Amino acid sequence: MNIGWDIRTRVLIVALVPTIVLGILLTTSLTFSRLSDQEDAMRMQGQALARQLGSAAEFGLISDNREQLQRLATSALTSSDLQGVSIFDRKGGLLAVAGMQAHSTNMLTGDSSIQMLSNQMLRISEPVRATSPVKSTGKQKMQASNALLGQIVVLVSQEQLEQLKWRQVATALGTLIIVLCGSVILSFYMSATVSKPIWRIAQAMTDIGRGKLDTRVPVEGRGSLRNLAEGINEMAARLAVVRDDMAQRIDAATSQLRERTEDAERANLAKSRFLAAASHDLRQPMHALGLFIADLARKQHSAESRLLIDRIAASAEAMENLLDSLLDISKLDAGVVTANPRPFALAPLFERIETDYGPSARERGLRLRVRPTQLWVHSDPLLFERILMNLVSNALRYTLKGTVFVVARKRGDHVLIEVLDSGVGIPQEEQAAIFQEFVQLANPARDRSKGLGLGLAIVRRLADLLYHPITLRSEPGRGSIFGVMLPRAPEENQQTQPVLLDTEQEFVGKIVAVIDDDTLAQESLVGLLRAWGCFVVAADGPDKLMLSLAEVEVEPDILVSDYRLPGHRNGLDVIAELRHRFGPGLPALLLSGDTGPETLRSATDQGIPLLHKPVRPAKLRAALAHLLGRQGTPEA
Repeated sequence: MNIGWDIRTRVLIVALVPTIVLGILLTTSLTFSRLSDQEDAMRMQGQALARQLGSAAEFGLISDNREQLQRLATSALTSSDLQGVSIFDRKGGLLAVAGMQAHSTNMLTGDSSIQMLSNQMLRISEPVRATSPVKSTGKQKMQASNALLGQIVVLVSQEQLEQLKWRQVATALGTLIIVLCGSVILSFYMSATVSKPIWRIAQAMTDIGRGKLDTRVPVEGRGSLRNLAEGINEMAARLAVVRDDMAQRIDAATSQLRERTEDAERANLAKSRFLAAASHDLRQPMHALGLFIADLARKQHSAESRLLIDRIAASAEAMENLLDSLLDISKLDAGVVTANPRPFALAPLFERIETDYGPSARERGLRLRVRPTQLWVHSDPLLFERILMNLVSNALRYTLKGTVFVVARKRGDHVLIEVLDSGVGIPQEEQAAIFQEFVQLANPARDRSKGLGLGLAIVRRLADLLYHPITLRSEPGRGSIFGVMLPRAPEENQQTQPVLLDTEQEFVGKIVAVIDDDTLAQESLVGLLRAWGCFVVAADGPDKLMLSLAEVEVEPDILVSDYRLPGHRNGLDVIAELRHRFGPGLPALLLSGDTGPETLRSATDQGIPLLHKPVRPAKLRAALAHLLGRQGTPEA
């Protein structure tokens, strides 16, 4: 049992308990010994008195002189303790009595006896024997020496003995109390002399532990406590020196780190500006190249020319994939991508996975098995679809033969969606690295057909954004199992959304206004739109566009504008001006080579859809079809 006694209490207990126990034991022992001695002395005194009376009564008993015996008994009562004297003959007959009368004892034994009566009286009987042969006066008969003549019985009061006992007990208790008081005073004094220095040392250690290194312990006494106090003071002084030295080092390191951080921030800002400018300047020609290739592919060509166009398109697509992946990474790192989780069914997503990736799997001699499911989950459907597509694409890319499975399993209140492949597998020590950018374990030659090494990096960032744990189990040569854990949602009634037809016939006769200050980008976009059957009015600025529209006397059905334009106005300002001129319902699409988060936030705040260059023709066609399809609806 742990009792929270302080050191002073413990010192007092150690000092007092043995003293109290020893004092009680000694006082009790001495008192009882003293009382026993006094009781024995009283008995011996009464017995001696009885013997003296017996010697004096010897002649009276021989001569049967009762008068003499009576005087002898009466004279014996002068003692304060003696309460009665009785003299009996050898037959037990009472010859003389003084004071309280006592009965004779058994005369046959002729022995002395001491008996305690109920009235606190001590009864002492003593036989009287002849000390020498004598003649009896009556019949002149000779009596032998030591013959029994009679018996003396005295009654001794123990009242004085009882009073003496109580005085002895009171004296013993008083002595014990005095000794205990002295012990307590001495213990408190000794406790103070021992516990106070220790308490000061403990308090000083507490203050030092809280950082008060200027605390010092008074050096008192001698011996161990003095050495301990001096040691603590020396320790505190050294700690203060070390703390001051450490504070100076920390200040110097902090200052140096601040300078390096500022240098790194300046370098990072310069790098960001350079990358933003380089990205914009690179995306502009890539955007034009993609549109030119799409326009060129629509025309009739020979087989050799068609093969060359396909190879050019594949190279351009690889570059566009790289730029799109880098854009996705930068968006996720910049925090401009926000999740909009809601309940949705997995069945349509699994059907799209099988439809989109089934043909490519069969072309590679692989089998894609998507197990049907009726489960519902809670997540952002668009972002999660990107996660699952990247995992399936990665599995197909690194599987040389066999099967890729996509399954969904219940796990309590969650759903575990796994992508299993029979590919090359991933060593344990490399599994954490594959989620980094541009890491491809089985592609040291950087073969573009095996991807760019950004798919799993995007998966990790999207999973962190959605708070979906990613699991990986893999062994080299035995394939891999990637898993994503999502919250399970209750099934809801699905409402079929109207599908917008994405055909080029929708654009025939549509008037499209185009603003782009880059000549190649403008020409490629105008050529592609005209190939789709649109009537296009293009210019490099809003003023020229207004003049061109006035010349042909038409109003645009939709406006496509670049974000960065000459002068102080950008694409959002131009869209606002043209909506003020042609009505607030004018559909508008913003194109930009800027991948910074500011551009995306500005467009999102104003409700303008933004496509980053290079824009694939299919994506551009879908965006235009969506905007034109909303025209005239209540939402527009």
